[in-house]
Amino acid sequence: MKLERAVVLSQEELYENTYLMWLSCPPVAKGASPGRFLMLHCGDAYDPPLPRPMSFHRFRDTEGERQFAILYDVRGRGTTWLSARKPGDLLTVFGPLGRGYSMTLDAQNLLLVAGGLGIAALIPLADEAVAVGRSLTLLQGARTASKLYPPELLPPEVEALSATDDGSAGHRGYVTDLVPRHLSWADQIFACGPTQMFAGMAKVVREARSRKPIQALLEERMGCGTGICYGCAVFTRRGVRLVCKDGPRFELRQVFS
Repeated sequence: MKLERAVVLSQEELYENTYLMWLSCPPVAKGASPGRFLMLHCGDAYDPPLPRPMSFHRFRDTEGERQFAILYDVRGRGTTWLSARKPGDLLTVFGPLGRGYSMTLDAQNLLLVAGGLGIAALIPLADEAVAVGRSLTLLQGARTASKLYPPELLPPEVEALSATDDGSAGHRGYVTDLVPRHLSWADQIFACGPTQMFAGMAKVVREARSRKPIQALLEERMGCGTGICYGCAVFTRRGVRLVCKDGPRFELRQVFS
């Protein structure tokens, strides 16, 4: 995988401790799509030594160039360094990587389920689906209201519902509590979030006896992003699979039975 240089176009704290960064890197943008990701070095001279996986969060065309954004939380030394980057700074990246989301041609009603920062990978899917006339409902869960993605930044056609652990916005409880009432409506379901959320979703659809297809975008720590280190291995019904290479998109029931 060839290393590329990405130019920082802009950066802002979008909501509490969560940053939006727009980047210019035509070789990486060319094959990028919702659900795929890139690896990004968060430091000078490869310190920290390992790159970080980042979902493609949004796309735009500016003067004939396709540009992309990432959405990330500041959690440690690497992302603290990243949050201090300014327009014009250069970052070392490679990608796009992985298998992203796939909408079927006959799916009109789409249900999107996001837990925490999993919202990052679902927004570009919402943008793409709205552009081709699909109907969307987005269920978003977070610990508290300040960690919810601002609804005013969503396409106006998206119906957005939220759940917070502390009840400060929307439903008090888990985002998976909102899923049952939308199962019969949805033609396809797409999800991204922590393992606990996926386990909860699997329980919900099992109790509802639903066989609706659910594309789950798994979040795992990665060392290489290319399938060499096996650091993102997960157990599935078909044996051990790598999130970076075989995923990050999996059928929910293949991983969480």
